[in-house]
Amino acid sequence: TLSGLKHEVVQKLEAHRPATLGQASRISGITPAAITLLAAHLKAAARRRAS
Repeated sequence: TLSGLKHEVVQKLEAHRPATLGQASRISGITPAAITLLAAHLKAAARRRAS
């Protein structure tokens, strides 16, 4: 799950399914803070997969 993100942001990300953070940042209503949280989540997930 993406804790810390507003339900509206999660819904938009699920609806658009952006392939990159750049695409996600261009979705209307996705804040810079949401992009930062998303980037941190992706980085942590990548670390978990690598170990």
